[in-house]
Amino acid sequence: MASRLNPYLSFNGNARQAMEFYAGVFGGDLASNTFAEFGAADSPDADRIMHAMLETDAGYTIMGADVPSGMEYRPMAGVSLSLSGDDADVLRGYWEKLSASGTTTMPLQKQAWGDEFGMCVDRFGVAWMVNISQPTEAS
Repeated sequence: MASRLNPYLSFNGNARQAMEFYAGVFGGDLASNTFAEFGAADSPDADRIMHAMLETDAGYTIMGADVPSGMEYRPMAGVSLSLSGDDADVLRGYWEKLSASGTTTMPLQKQAWGDEFGMCVDRFGVAWMVNISQPTEAS
């Protein structure tokens, strides 16, 4: 089996809502398990998500979990998830859903290098970059 690099996102009690949001953005199959399901039924974290994995229709894998109450939650900083390609309609659809209830830090628009590019932070604090490649002219 080949290696894969998948984002694993940490949340502070709202992993279920975040992962369901991403399933709504990207489609696919979401599997989630609570701490109780993994043997911690008496824990104060019993109903929190211990592990969630979204396998999207586009072939992306996004994983996430709630930080247990005994550990320090550190909000994500300095990291952006990047979506890129030439399927403009699909990428614009992702952009619209991710940015709608978040903060746009750079509007999705044509850039100096010729592509459309934008940056946003979704309502769960995850930063996203979207780059829509422009078709190259055949010579």
